[in-house]
Amino acid sequence: MTDVIVAGAGPAGVALAGACARLGLATTLVDPAPRRPWPATYGLWRDEVPDLPASAVAAASRDVVATAVTTHRLDGEYLIADNAGLRRWLSHPEIRFVTGRLAGAEAGPAGVTVTLADGRRLAAAAAFDATGARRAARNQTAYGLPVADAAALTGGHDVVFMDWHPGPRPDGLATPTFLYAVPLGEGRVLVEETDLAGAPGLAPAVLAGRLRARLTAAGIAAAGPPERVRIPLDLPATTRGAAVPFGAAAGLVHPATGYSLATTLRLAPAVAAAVAADPGAARTAAARVIWPPAARAVHALRRHGLAALTALPPRRVPEFFELFFTLPAPLRHAYTGGRDDLPGTARAMAALFGASPWRLRAGLALPVRPGRRSRTRTP
Repeated sequence: MTDVIVAGAGPAGVALAGACARLGLATTLVDPAPRRPWPATYGLWRDEVPDLPASAVAAASRDVVATAVTTHRLDGEYLIADNAGLRRWLSHPEIRFVTGRLAGAEAGPAGVTVTLADGRRLAAAAAFDATGARRAARNQTAYGLPVADAAALTGGHDVVFMDWHPGPRPDGLATPTFLYAVPLGEGRVLVEETDLAGAPGLAPAVLAGRLRARLTAAGIAAAGPPERVRIPLDLPATTRGAAVPFGAAAGLVHPATGYSLATTLRLAPAVAAAVAADPGAARTAAARVIWPPAARAVHALRRHGLAALTALPPRRVPEFFELFFTLPAPLRHAYTGGRDDLPGTARAMAALFGASPWRLRAGLALPVRPGRRSRTRTP
């Protein structure tokens, strides 16, 4: 019997498996294609994972701006991960790879038995499900293309976190989308048309039409294959299951931003340490690390914020972000990165509400039922 089974070989699964192996735990990583490349482009702030090595970074910049009504310079260094280098940093040579798909898990007095889709059964003291989220009511969708020179769209800035200036909308829908632009290294820039939080989110074809219209208007040609993104946002905080959820499966995606990489990288060593400290109580110990009470409360507030944001009329969304980016940096950081900072999150939300004009307050204060369809989808 192995000590730990981790299902899912994305960044969350590899981070957790590597952390367990580094503590001397016999670790098995299960995935249908355990060594497949990670196709997504991952961004994070340097201060979120300060020990990230240069080999795991494809590009870094402090020239970061966001534009809603006016342009705001954001403090901090923004990183784009080098996926191959990130995998090497997170992994460990003692991980045992098993090709297969998780079908189920059953807890017993001696640990957990994992069943694979082909009927094989694997036993371990602890098991984790890092296979990703199944579905969500609200999703962040994006369509991106690499270009050789994006200056005509970015104003010459290295990173455009959000640009809410409306581009062409050949689809005729009122749903606002924003431009996200980051350097990929080797002279390429990824530009993405992004639907912040749709229910279920704008389709790739719609986003592709908007992005290509933006590029055409700016005289920019694509220089590589597209990237399609769908990030589930409105996920519950959960640790239920014989195989303890981790990563997006546990709801670790930020409901308002869609970011989760930095959170999982920070949590993986702590979860591994909890398992190593008491293998007999691994499930309970890991659950306490993944979702302590303060983090659950913050997550609930963020989900409420997401619901209120998506209830705003489309024309008010850029106005909302104009106010958000004018908040003091500590408040913005508390809301976007303070996973268990309940007082900071509450202060940020209160400050934003207090700074909002009545036309915004009316929408932000509306009770929004879970699963309610976003009004920003209305043409």
